[in-house]
Amino acid sequence: MAKLKNIVKQLSDTDYKSIYDSLIESNAEKSAHLLKALRERQLSDSKIMVELEVNANAYYTLRSRLNQKIEEHLLQQMESPRTDILRKVANLNEVLFTKKRTITIATLKKLEKELLDYDLANELTVIYKSLKKLHVNSPDHFQYSQLYNRHVAYMLAVDKAEDLLTEYFRKYGSYFLSNDENEKLGLSLLMKEMQNVARIYESHRLYVYQSCMLVFHRLFVEPDDNLHLDGESIEDIFKHVQKIFDTYNLDPLYYHLNLIFEFLKLEYYNHYGVYHQVEKSFEEVNDAATNLLINYPFYTFAARFLITKTERHLRLNTEKEMYAENESLFEDIEPDTQDVPKHTIHVVYRALGCYYGGRYEEAAKLINSLLNDVSLKRFPFVHMEVKAILALQYCMLRDFELFNQLTSSIQRQIRLFGKDECENVLLFLKILKIATSEAKREKAKKIMQVVPKFKSLKLNYFAPTTFIRMDKEFVENLTAIDAPGS
Repeated sequence: MAKLKNIVKQLSDTDYKSIYDSLIESNAEKSAHLLKALRERQLSDSKIMVELEVNANAYYTLRSRLNQKIEEHLLQQMESPRTDILRKVANLNEVLFTKKRTITIATLKKLEKELLDYDLANELTVIYKSLKKLHVNSPDHFQYSQLYNRHVAYMLAVDKAEDLLTEYFRKYGSYFLSNDENEKLGLSLLMKEMQNVARIYESHRLYVYQSCMLVFHRLFVEPDDNLHLDGESIEDIFKHVQKIFDTYNLDPLYYHLNLIFEFLKLEYYNHYGVYHQVEKSFEEVNDAATNLLINYPFYTFAARFLITKTERHLRLNTEKEMYAENESLFEDIEPDTQDVPKHTIHVVYRALGCYYGGRYEEAAKLINSLLNDVSLKRFPFVHMEVKAILALQYCMLRDFELFNQLTSSIQRQIRLFGKDECENVLLFLKILKIATSEAKREKAKKIMQVVPKFKSLKLNYFAPTTFIRMDKEFVENLTAIDAPGS
């Protein structure tokens, strides 16, 4: 909320009035009231909610939409020199066919300088192609031919870097659900290829693309690499990237990629347990969470944010708020069953929110839909994990027939891979089996004997069972289950 308040207070009077009038004209009175309250009155969130007659969930949605409206307005008002340059390049034929050669060359040289400042390789090839033609009978023809060739190659390098980013984060999804060493090797090779591409040219754009991948790689694929690193530290990378963003502050791509680096900062601080910094970064990212989850699949693996968000809820004992938050968080997210890793994490996160909200039937429905909509056969351990979470819901619903069918299915999978490979799921099922056993004596004690062993296991793949809080309430809920025949 602090971020939105600061933005509203820093708006110019003209921008504020324009946004306010726009909201009134579009019948968004509540958003207009919120804007006015943040701008002109010192009210707490709770008082604003009372005035607007909305609950916390609706208020969160209202706040997010207002933030989006302000961003859209500011973007529209931004007089970008970059846009002006692109317009001039698009109209270059008017210059070539209507102006004298000397004026045309001077215009092209000026555009060349501006395009170099913005690192716009595609447009530079147009400029050099024209300069090459204009100097066809001049010794400078060779120079412009070389520049043209170089920038065509650079343009291809930028395209290659973008393709590598897309492939890397697509592949990471598979790695996160499998922890397969071949997938890990593939990620490391993509990382090296990206570094090779970025090394060819002195380019801030290639550096930013490389940094998107490199920071993520050091945090989630080869974390030990941080301990014996010869190159830049992650914090130095953040500083360097921020300097680039500040220098090219009108570049629309960098404007949007800023969210990626806020997300990476959050993950960096969370990785090293610097929780006071986590809270600062979390607010920035959480305000744009839906946008991050929808619009950035080619620049990061945004579903990781949901893992961090879950961990934070568990750390702060706020997991029961997940269900209310999820309504607005997933309101605009369309399920993408073709992206199995992302879809799996999204659905499991929502199911966990239902579980902590006491909506076990809804959680079971979500997980069953997931298992029907996508095939998790490529990711057998995650498949077992997801089914174990479903078994917990059946347990809480006292649906012992479905529970027994499901646990039998999971146990068959465990036998295929061996108990040592599936110890976490085996222990989780053991807890549920104790809860549903006919023997009533010392259920709580037996469960508590298993819990520490379960918690001691460290898993490198997506394991939703680790997001189940195994506290006193958990044990009480399980021991309250009356098994059939008991």
